[in-house]
Amino acid sequence: MGKPTGFKEFTRETPTRREVQLRILDWDEVYHEFPEDKLRAQGARCMDCGIPFCHNGCPLGNIIPEWNDLVFKNRWSDALEMLHKTNNFPEFTGRVCPAPCEEACVLGINDKPVTIKLVEQNIIDYAFNAGWVKPQPPEKRTGKRVAVVGSGPAGLAAAAQLNKAGHLVTVFERADRIGGLLTYGIPNFKLDKKVVERRVKLMEAEGITFKTNANVGFDVTIDELRKGFDAILLCGGATHSRDLAVPGRELKGIYPAMTYLPLQNKRNLGDEIPDEQFIDAKDKHVIILGGGDTGADCLGTALRQGCASVKQFELLPRPPEERTQEMPWPYWPMIFRTSSAHEEAINYAGGEVRDFAINTKSFSGENGAVKKLHAIRLEWGKGPDGRYQMKEIPGTEFTLEADLVLLAMGFIHPEHAGPIDQLNLKKDARGNVVVDENYHTSEKGIFSAGDMRRGQSLVVWAISEGRCAAHGIDKYLTGGESELPYLKLF
Repeated sequence: MGKPTGFKEFTRETPTRREVQLRILDWDEVYHEFPEDKLRAQGARCMDCGIPFCHNGCPLGNIIPEWNDLVFKNRWSDALEMLHKTNNFPEFTGRVCPAPCEEACVLGINDKPVTIKLVEQNIIDYAFNAGWVKPQPPEKRTGKRVAVVGSGPAGLAAAAQLNKAGHLVTVFERADRIGGLLTYGIPNFKLDKKVVERRVKLMEAEGITFKTNANVGFDVTIDELRKGFDAILLCGGATHSRDLAVPGRELKGIYPAMTYLPLQNKRNLGDEIPDEQFIDAKDKHVIILGGGDTGADCLGTALRQGCASVKQFELLPRPPEERTQEMPWPYWPMIFRTSSAHEEAINYAGGEVRDFAINTKSFSGENGAVKKLHAIRLEWGKGPDGRYQMKEIPGTEFTLEADLVLLAMGFIHPEHAGPIDQLNLKKDARGNVVVDENYHTSEKGIFSAGDMRRGQSLVVWAISEGRCAAHGIDKYLTGGESELPYLKLF
């Protein structure tokens, strides 16, 4: 390493966020730019550890110590090359990944870990600004055709890799824009859509064909794909959201998060959505059920829409502030975290808006619209079998005003109607598609990857899944070994 004592000389430093009072007035990304000299110092904190556990923490196997050192040495083009060896879309992961690599950083055992995610994002942003990221179409074509169904991070990663191998790739997307979750699930203040559009245009210039408003299994039949393509990869995601079966659920004003979030993204992209079809939190008392990232996305969106009040409830107990013995390094710890949206909500409400160990019992309303949420507090403890169990606490029932309730409780499995059922694909106990080590499903020539295969997960896992599937498809098409690099997950 260029600075063996860097981790002793420099403390962890991250970008500052724009002032809360200003940023909730727009949809721009929340962070200020980070000075280059400070970034190079952060790269110098990488400590040349004997075993870089950050590799193990990253689902892509990013070559982290090397590009940290290259940034410190001001060798940005070399850092870009090293970064692109394992990650097709560092501009996505650098913005929205929770950075499991940082939690696995050796320095994090007794100090604050290296700002890996920050360095990653700045490498790719520096490269785009410098004009280094250019289309790189393959020199030769194999003549083999692959249909990728779904244009989220898994589908895009697979398409990029298969195109590099020389195959002719067509991506089918049922929405009107490419990007899946990246475009319509994640708000602009976390991921500006210009970042997604920039990468899609680059992929088009490399020879990948994108078809929108193409719902495979309905608008486009499986038979059509089988006749026109040598292999089909299903990357439809885990889009069947978890619902809440309680009295009053049918009232107007209660929506899944992924019904709510895309509408605002569409407006931000310039689409005209009639007011009667738009879900607006303005001047409403909003309650968000679910404490994860999607819930935080709903929170930040509701604040920018001008809600009257907002609360976020989680069924599980409040996580600890730091690692416990049950969450040892280098594993990902389930600890209490405060996102930019939570910071905004605290400032907006004058205090914490999150509450934990809350069970929603029912909703009540007037004229068919929700007006109140009825809930009770829970006590969590280990049962006789050692597993955590919840128990309602008598006398803790409460009622809150609620004009808008957003269900952000996660996703249980992919939608089965369509290709999965039409092809009669084998599914596991959770309803996900079963594949072999080459991501081949139970049907010849049909592959699957991403959340459709592994269940609800992270963008970085989806990219890794797409790369793995591309490797398997390339082997299938060529009848031999593939030269496409990937990190084996099976």
